[in-house]
Amino acid sequence: MSTNRQDIESPLIISRRSPPTLKPWLLLKAASITSLLLILVFLLSSRTPLHSSQNQQPVLTSHGPSKGVSEKSTSQELISSTPFPWTDSMLKWQRTSFHFQPQKNWMNDPDAPLYYKGWYHLFYQYNPDSAVWGNITWGHAVSRDLIHWLYLPVAMVPDHWYDANGVWTGSATFVSTDKLLVLYTGSTTNSVQVQNLAFPADLSDPLLIDWVKSESNPVLVPPPGIGLKDFRDPTTAWLVQSDMSWRVAIGSKNDSDDHAGIVLVYRTKDFLSYELLPGVMHQVNGTGMWECVDFFPVSTTADVGLDTSTPAGDGVKHVVKVSLDDDKHDYYAIGTYDAVKDTWRPDDEEMDVGIGLRVDYGKYYASKSFYDEKKQRRVLWGWVGETDSELTDLRKGWASVQTIPRMVLFDYKTGSNLLQWPVEEVESLRLTSKNFHAIKLPPGSLVPLNLTSATQLDILAEFDVEDSSLVEAMEADVGYNCSTSGGAAGRGVLGPFGLIVLADENLSELTSVYFYIAKGVDGGLSTFFCQDGLR
Repeated sequence: MSTNRQDIESPLIISRRSPPTLKPWLLLKAASITSLLLILVFLLSSRTPLHSSQNQQPVLTSHGPSKGVSEKSTSQELISSTPFPWTDSMLKWQRTSFHFQPQKNWMNDPDAPLYYKGWYHLFYQYNPDSAVWGNITWGHAVSRDLIHWLYLPVAMVPDHWYDANGVWTGSATFVSTDKLLVLYTGSTTNSVQVQNLAFPADLSDPLLIDWVKSESNPVLVPPPGIGLKDFRDPTTAWLVQSDMSWRVAIGSKNDSDDHAGIVLVYRTKDFLSYELLPGVMHQVNGTGMWECVDFFPVSTTADVGLDTSTPAGDGVKHVVKVSLDDDKHDYYAIGTYDAVKDTWRPDDEEMDVGIGLRVDYGKYYASKSFYDEKKQRRVLWGWVGETDSELTDLRKGWASVQTIPRMVLFDYKTGSNLLQWPVEEVESLRLTSKNFHAIKLPPGSLVPLNLTSATQLDILAEFDVEDSSLVEAMEADVGYNCSTSGGAAGRGVLGPFGLIVLADENLSELTSVYFYIAKGVDGGLSTFFCQDGLR
């Protein structure tokens, strides 16, 4: 195992949501399974500045839906008048260490991530005035390594009739090496969703601090048959070689057709004039409004990312990812793009967009990817809305974080899903490590790992299950599910086994992160990766 302590000088790196002492334990509660374990644990220290508006008065108002955009939560539980009685010290350690967030106030969707002249850029939905949704502008930050960030002045504010109610989600497109543009959704003075164009004021500036909105805005308005509040979040454009025109996809819905989520596709040569192509790129009935659509190619033959304009063909599949407004989750599917018909078809219709694979099974929404030409990879951002009430957010003075950026690849093993992994730059945060080798885990055992205290642990663990245990497991366990299993206290033939973290000395309070191997009626094995927060 490896422990890693770290001193970070950036004022933007702040404390993780964790108690001051973490001591992991090994857990094994299977009836007849034996495991050997190799663990690498990295210890990381963190700074804990707090940007808080402790004296701000709560406002018992629900934000978002009336404007035609999702809010953090419409649950009365989360906007109740009786929030948890946080203390200042509790709020202090809620600030994150390595996940991006503004210095204060509200943040939601990531916007137009890109790499330009040595800098990674992240724009984001931001309220400069409060820790709740509203007055949406584009915050802006830059980084050399996707880990340490420098805050810049806001990039765009709602200062025209076509975005007076918010500069909403958008994407960046490199039309050429010397031409960069952004398409974004604006909410007009009448709350109509329109698409607008903006450019960097000075392309010689690697920080892209100043932005200019086009005098032709809005460049797109809702077409006939599309709701005025159901037309948002343009994608990065891709170039189709057959007609040398660009395509842009926009999410919407069709309530007249079984509440279908849909993707509209527009063709353009100059990003000022657009042609709505016949039909839709794709639709799935019953899924409702599709927000934050992302469309990108993946290589099926190499561990590299692909430029968004990479054409379909041998060794290339295309991904459609959407954020479902109805259930606030991100879904995706892998399939084939037909550039002639401008349509997309999933490889497996039973695992179609919105009814199959999710991008992430936690609190995660509005994800957006970009092609990083520097390292030839596709990098994915996602918004973590958390579950604090609005009243608590006001007391904290901030709301929401972004995920650690992830590299996205096609899974050769299954041929049916994507693989995600934190970008390699996170390894630069590790300074100290400790290794544990060949730890024997007999059934029912609980083995402590002797570590010095740390506020951060990054653990790499490899479990080797004995073949005899797999062969001897006779009974089928087809009904296993992380959510309904009863947690790590349940006992099965092939699990659970894993780690106990965030534990006190007496193990009266702990979190279990564990695996469970389920055997099907056909003898096949499925591995579940779960966490149990019941204790």
